Amino acid sequence: YYQPRALEKHADSILALVSYFPRSWPSVPVALTSPSRAFSLPISSSLPETCSSCFPVFLTLFPVLSPLGIGRWTNPQYRQFITILEATHRNQSAENKVRGSRNVPDSCPGSSLLSCLPRAPGSGFCQGEEVSFAPSLLYVQLAAPDPILPSDTLLNRVKKLPCQITSYLVAHTLGRRMLYPGSVYLLQKALMPVLLQGQARLVEECNGRRAKLLACDGNEIDTMFVDRRGTAEPQGQKLVICCEGNAGFYEVGCVSTPLEAGYSVLGWNHPGFAGSTGVPFPQNEANAMDVVVQFAIHRLGFQPQDIIIYAWSIGGFTATWAAMSYPDISAVILDASFDDLVPLALKVMPDSWRGLVTRTVRQHLNLNNAEQLCRYQGPVLLIRRTKDEIITTTVPEDIMSNRGNDLLLKLLQHRYPRVMADEGLRVVRQWLEASSQLEEASIYSRWEVEEDWCLSVLRSYQAEHGPDFPWSVGEDMSADGRRQLALFLAQKHLQNFEASHCTPFPAQNFQMPWHL
Repeated sequence: YYQPRALEKHADSILALVSYFPRSWPSVPVALTSPSRAFSLPISSSLPETCSSCFPVFLTLFPVLSPLGIGRWTNPQYRQFITILEATHRNQSAENKVRGSRNVPDSCPGSSLLSCLPRAPGSGFCQGEEVSFAPSLLYVQLAAPDPILPSDTLLNRVKKLPCQITSYLVAHTLGRRMLYPGSVYLLQKALMPVLLQGQARLVEECNGRRAKLLACDGNEIDTMFVDRRGTAEPQGQKLVICCEGNAGFYEVGCVSTPLEAGYSVLGWNHPGFAGSTGVPFPQNEANAMDVVVQFAIHRLGFQPQDIIIYAWSIGGFTATWAAMSYPDISAVILDASFDDLVPLALKVMPDSWRGLVTRTVRQHLNLNNAEQLCRYQGPVLLIRRTKDEIITTTVPEDIMSNRGNDLLLKLLQHRYPRVMADEGLRVVRQWLEASSQLEEASIYSRWEVEEDWCLSVLRSYQAEHGPDFPWSVGEDMSADGRRQLALFLAQKHLQNFEASHCTPFPAQNFQMPWHL
């Protein structure tokens, strides 16, 4: 893999730091040398737009660009990359693309390989392609926020303005970086060698194809697709779209689980992560997920019925959004996810900040997974990690504080409100308290759950009333019947995994959700 020398690495670091300044940074030297002209420059001007005053900019960047150029020219590996790139333009073969992927420098335009290699002949997309679906809106629809009450007068809104400004500042500084540490530059810089190795492995060993997608907000989303449709394994006909955690990247993330299980896989990085641009706020996340699903359907050729959404941790937000927005998707699998962000945010912040934290999350970082999941009608499987230290609100050993429990209960209460009332809810809570498979089986057998009877009841109701939730099954049922049905449904929707939050989920345990 490409290794920049000390001179080039130093210059790259400076340019990376400069890239975090506003787009108007090239006008700063102009302002210093000619203050009277500074105010005539557009606020969003970029380097090409200010070429009439480029000389001060050139003087500013020359001490950085000169070592960069010298470092690359004296690096045989970089000269080899340029040779391969020119060869690829002349002969767009897969061999040249693979050779280029192993030598590409980090600072290549367009975030690594994405803009460096041309379209492969006969392929639907390429490693350097930008795909846009020309959406009619500037953003996709999120779950509707709480409406403004009639009693909320103009005076009350003015009084709330300082609090709203504070929430905005917290969300866009500390909050976003705490919620998505993978978007922090220093972390990405430290992980870059591992990410490059993971990316090369997907391309060379799994025949992965990389594409950059243009979301409706202008963010570029870095994706990797591994096609298994040509293999003998039947699960290769299904596409698993993977949604990573808050410090996860497709190069080294949860894509390995469905890959090892034999499925076709489409991985993508959150906005602001590695090759993706932007920042990972909920609206941007939904926009990114939308273009990924559109890409899978319209460019890769998968039907919604052949698409499974698999998410780990905070990726549950985009997974549940996709399920809500694309109801024909085959199934949703949520691993180590949660129902709502507020309880988890309150866990890590001082009690005196409770009001500020709640308001900031609700207004700017509202990851309302349970609300979105309840709007999906298809099969769902939740994976609960029994030693999870991240999504528990107390300690990992307190399994009842795992927010995956709340996600399950809210889903079942929405879909089967009559079954999950009183006796049914209590017995499911008892079952969730079990800390081992032996205890679970003990509770299950204590209530003598007859699975054949439960299946018969559910199938009869579906045949008579249709598949759409919520169901009123259990309305005229005995208390024992509701308990049996509640335990049966809980077991079918939740799979325990005895591990901590970041332990890779084994491919042999990867299974499709239950459905009638």
